[in-house]
Amino acid sequence: MEKCFNLLLANENAEESNLISEKLTNEKDIANIDIVYNGRDALKSITQNAYDLVILDLVLPEIDGFELIEQLKIINKDTKVIVISSLSSDIFIKKVSALGVNYYMLKPVSVDVLAKRCLETLESDLSLHNNSMQSTEFNKEIEEKITNIFITVGIPAHIKGYQFLREAIKLAMENPDIINSITKKLYPSIAERFSTSASKVERAIRHAIEVAWNRGKIENINNIFGLTIYTSNEKPTNGEFIALVADKMLLDV
Repeated sequence: MEKCFNLLLANENAEESNLISEKLTNEKDIANIDIVYNGRDALKSITQNAYDLVILDLVLPEIDGFELIEQLKIINKDTKVIVISSLSSDIFIKKVSALGVNYYMLKPVSVDVLAKRCLETLESDLSLHNNSMQSTEFNKEIEEKITNIFITVGIPAHIKGYQFLREAIKLAMENPDIINSITKKLYPSIAERFSTSASKVERAIRHAIEVAWNRGKIENINNIFGLTIYTSNEKPTNGEFIALVADKMLLDV
């Protein structure tokens, strides 16, 4: 996997900064570390660049760490912050905690421990990112499979029932029990999303199913589900069709 995280280190001690940078540069997922030695340059950097994590000392020339954290949270409240400082007073620790700092580490810091804290902080975001990407890919796959079924059974994309039926199937996949409350929960949920009424949703879905049956693609329908379920003279109710497709989708996932 490509390295993906950008860090800023704001610390007046050049020797200490170089040791930290050398350690973190070799860690997984960390793509880049910018180093600055005063608060003004740090503020300039966070204004011009997007950082996933900022490591800073509270005692900095020109602009101190407290103001820097405040400005950072205004510019990008999601940026993680780790403080390394020789200030051990509970007052300072409480103050930066209230500002949303992730860790407060007293100097002298172990670069190994600091690296561990950085990765713990960053990997929580990486996990969320990966889960989001996986969810997006999964939803895309589901959308494609539903589209293929609709094409096969002859439901045209231009009618309103197409979108309503697609949404109904996804809802039934997420919560199969919703089929038992189709008029009280399923239709109203779709109606709310599309800014329409539950009765219009019901009629549009019924029309979409009727269109498919009128096109005479009953053989295709039965082939999808692997057995002869319907004939041209009998068509499913909205709930039956939604449940049938949703079950088929869940089995294929």
